[in-house]
Amino acid sequence: MASPLMAGIAVAATAYAGKYGIQAWQAFKARPATMRKFYEGGFLPTMTRREAAQILGVRERTPMDKVKEAHRRVMVANHPDAGGSHYIASKVNEAKEMLLGKTKGGGSAF
Repeated sequence: MASPLMAGIAVAATAYAGKYGIQAWQAFKARPATMRKFYEGGFLPTMTRREAAQILGVRERTPMDKVKEAHRRVMVANHPDAGGSHYIASKVNEAKEMLLGKTKGGGSAF
C-alpha cells in the first residue's frame, strides 16, 4: 500500500517541478535584453579617433593618462604572449597612438 502511494507522490512532485521549470524557462526567455551589446562590424581601413576610442573603451577627449591606463588594461587581456591575437594587439597599439596624437597615418601592420 505504501509503494503505490509513494509512487503517486513522486509523480505529482515531478509534474509540479516540470510545470514550474517550464514557467521559469519562459520567463527567462521573455526577459528584456540587458546584456551589453558589442560593436557590430569590422575595423575601418584607416583608423579614426572614434574607432580608437571604441577599441580602448574611452571617450575621444579622454586625458592622456586615462588613455595609457585603458591601453594597458586592454593589452593585458589581448597580448600575443598571453594567447591573444597579433592583429588585435596591433589595432590596440594603433588606437593608443591615434588618441595620443603620435600616429603618422600609415594604418596597422596587417
